[in-house]
Amino acid sequence: MGHHHRKINRRSFLGQASCAAVGMTTLFSTVLNLKTMNAASSFNLHNLQGPFDDYKAMVCILLSGGCDSFNMLVPTGESDYNEYATTRSNQAIPKDDLIPINPTNTNGKEFGLHPNMPNMASMFESGNIAFVSNVGSLIEPTDKNGVYNGTSQLPLGLFSHADQVAHWQTAIPQDRVAAGWGGKIADMLNDLPNGPATNPNISMNVSLSGTNIYQTGINTTPYSVDRIQGVSGIYGYGDNWLSSQLRTEAIDNIIDAQYQDIFKKTYMNTVKTSRDGGAQFIEALDNATPLTTEFESCVIDAPYNCLATALEMVAKTINVREALGMKRQIFFVEYGGWDHHDELLDNQAGMMNEVDQALGAFNNAVTEMGLQDQVTTFSISEFSRTLTSNGNGTDHAWGANMFVMGGAVSGQKIYGQYPQLALGSNLEIGNGVILPTTSADEYFAELALWYNVPKSGLLDIFPNLGNFYSVTSADSPIGFMNM
Repeated sequence: MGHHHRKINRRSFLGQASCAAVGMTTLFSTVLNLKTMNAASSFNLHNLQGPFDDYKAMVCILLSGGCDSFNMLVPTGESDYNEYATTRSNQAIPKDDLIPINPTNTNGKEFGLHPNMPNMASMFESGNIAFVSNVGSLIEPTDKNGVYNGTSQLPLGLFSHADQVAHWQTAIPQDRVAAGWGGKIADMLNDLPNGPATNPNISMNVSLSGTNIYQTGINTTPYSVDRIQGVSGIYGYGDNWLSSQLRTEAIDNIIDAQYQDIFKKTYMNTVKTSRDGGAQFIEALDNATPLTTEFESCVIDAPYNCLATALEMVAKTINVREALGMKRQIFFVEYGGWDHHDELLDNQAGMMNEVDQALGAFNNAVTEMGLQDQVTTFSISEFSRTLTSNGNGTDHAWGANMFVMGGAVSGQKIYGQYPQLALGSNLEIGNGVILPTTSADEYFAELALWYNVPKSGLLDIFPNLGNFYSVTSADSPIGFMNM
């Protein structure tokens, strides 16, 4: 069956880019939910095996709002920097302010990091961080002519926050669906007779940012943890006060009763799982040997959007993995506020500093636990920003640079194709929007393989992956993970 191509000419394409924030919905219809369920119910489970006797965790950090990542990773060679500075105009960072890094695979091309990222620069130089350049949501390989002529199938709602942030979490950019690739991985592994050890009361997928699509599967829902308290539990449950004891007894009687009605039974089983899981989580945290690594408090936002606070709780949760009986965990943290249509340089400076400090502390905590090779942290963002200035900020774009951190990362390298930043280049499709050259699917599949999802199961989770990578290949999709 051929693709249905939505025709779009250059003028309408640029018009869409400037009006992208208007009118996109995040509601998922019953039909779409059923489509997702049907697609996910037939995982190719043959040859799916571990080993799962070790521990591995993926930590997904969503930089929501659209992080201007071409000010995070900047070319510093003379001609390349001059192109960058000319195109970015008043949004360019002075060359002398950038922190030099020394990638080992760029054939002499020089780069620097944002001046407020010294920890990331140090970790890059020590081989614990890699960058994947110009990644984006793609359905199929796409070039500039395909965009302008309408011969390429483009992601739905290409410049919409709601659509693009969902596409990065679902890996299905041609549709709006309600299951994410982290949730599908958990579904797949939990269905295996020889899968990783799991806790019936606490999901493999732990969220520090509430319910999200990325960690939601058909049989998997994220276990939400508060960034500061961990798990609060039911108010007053288990306290010593007489009123609390009576409340606890009443709650237990309700939860533990036998219900014949299927809806009541299902609901109360969910409440019971929450009660039991919460109690186990609280006990594990209370009895754990505290980590000595210190996380700096945030200076920009309240704790609900503090990346350091969230990653500290992730570290505490990993620290009690054995008490909770977990062999595989997927964490999700959202750090929002990157939609810098105005005051980009000032706002970005503070937020880059928050990211740098939080990642530095988290890397120290993981190292303290001796798990540096078993925990991989990676970034996603719905899109990067226009290279061109809108006067005092930048607008929604497409291709972006992502970072991956951990001992299993083949670091001190920049993967993918860092684009030429001159306007009118073969990848610049108008207003400083860069066409991605690496698909998000390839990026995700690399992480999934490291997590022990075998190649035979990749297309069940990433249905478009075959347009960019052959699962029969002896090579990994990109190469940034040591398998």
